[in-house]
Amino acid sequence: MTERDIDQRIAAIKRELCALGPLRRGSLTRQFNICGNPSCRCKTAPSQRHGPYYQLSYTHNGKSTSQFVRQPDLAEIQEQVRNYKRLRALVDEWVGLGTERAQLQRAVPQTISTASRTPSRRSLGNRQRRAQK
Repeated sequence: MTERDIDQRIAAIKRELCALGPLRRGSLTRQFNICGNPSCRCKTAPSQRHGPYYQLSYTHNGKSTSQFVRQPDLAEIQEQVRNYKRLRALVDEWVGLGTERAQLQRAVPQTISTASRTPSRRSLGNRQRRAQK
């Protein structure tokens, strides 16, 4: 990629970040539970367990947290979790592009400085005089 390509992609990433919407970190899991009633159907057949129940688990400031999600809120929270995952992917891509761009910029001056190392007319003349002696 050229620096221009990288700059264009970074600009597109910034636009996409602005359009993400609400974010929520964590992962959603679907769970089925067995109750404490000894005569309940969930004790005899595993396929008859209670649920599904949805749980959001995440870590924030070093503290693990989980909370149950009500069925009416599920779609909204799923979208927020997807948005957060997209945010992380976009930021990772942006950082990678920034690194690639920095490497391209470092490579350009090295090429120029190598080209400027060709001997000047003056130094060639000195070498030829030394060789004649």
